[in-house]
Amino acid sequence: MSNGPYKLVGWTGSNSTWRYVKNPHYWNAQNVKIHQIKVAVTKDSTTAANLFNAGKIQETTVSGEYVRANGNSKQLHTHLLGRMNLLYFNSKRQTTASENLRQAVSYAIDRNQLTNSVLKDGSKAALSAVPRGDQTNPQTGKDMASEVGNLLTYNVSTAKRYWQRYLKEAGKTKVTLSILTDDSDDDKKVGTYLQSVLEKNLPGLTITLTQIPHAQHVSRDFAGNFDINLIGWSTNWLDASDYLDLAAKGNSVNFTNWNDQTYNQILTSAENQSGQARYNGLVKADKYLMRVKGYVPLYQPSEAKLISKQVGGLTYSLLNDAQYQYAYWK
Repeated sequence: MSNGPYKLVGWTGSNSTWRYVKNPHYWNAQNVKIHQIKVAVTKDSTTAANLFNAGKIQETTVSGEYVRANGNSKQLHTHLLGRMNLLYFNSKRQTTASENLRQAVSYAIDRNQLTNSVLKDGSKAALSAVPRGDQTNPQTGKDMASEVGNLLTYNVSTAKRYWQRYLKEAGKTKVTLSILTDDSDDDKKVGTYLQSVLEKNLPGLTITLTQIPHAQHVSRDFAGNFDINLIGWSTNWLDASDYLDLAAKGNSVNFTNWNDQTYNQILTSAENQSGQARYNGLVKADKYLMRVKGYVPLYQPSEAKLISKQVGGLTYSLLNDAQYQYAYWK
């Protein structure tokens, strides 16, 4: 069954090729210009780029490394994803169950430097727990992330002040903490950057990096086997509560086990309302979460696509869906 612009044809459940064929019953079928899209999967982005450059495919996804090397290509397009990459702190471990530590780490990170100088792939520095484009004000139509503003400032002197408080409460002058990440190209770069700036800005801190395959990383998430954890959360519905719930008591992916009664009450109250009252409540929850740094957002990732100059009108939603119904052959 389909009520969209295309029907899925040729999918058997495990094959690596299939087609999207124009659906004649789609309500706006007369304006769908591309009649068929042939899809093929390759796990190697270099192979995909080579096929594109040879003119054998008209669209493909490329990695951040390709973007950094080919940033001036007119056929390279980036778009933000409905995703937030963030740091979790293990609240079950005495060394990491500290708001002073979370505050110190957050203030010590220059998120614009991370996105503009390290990732260099179109990603944007996080402003709060809610990504850009995720939810709009029902009255004004303005984006929540922009309306809330930047709640994650970079301030080394403030970071040092929180760090000294943390060392005092821990009764230590030196601390070693581990950051857990995937072993992907981008996560390795982010981890190395975090290690550098945190050790530089927080005297007495030593950071070790544990970079492992994604499946092993997820296993350690659920086991609570980490100090500080770099994770990413992608939404499949545009609503701020999906990100705010990550810090709620009882959420299965609240790997921090952080539990703040005030925050839980604010969030529950907001989610039990509708319309403008719900929006205002979610804004309040976002501001509170960022004030106490229940977790520490870093950046909103982007995805890079190569799109042939023969194709026009192709765009992507925040949920990473290609809008093929608007595409056309130039």
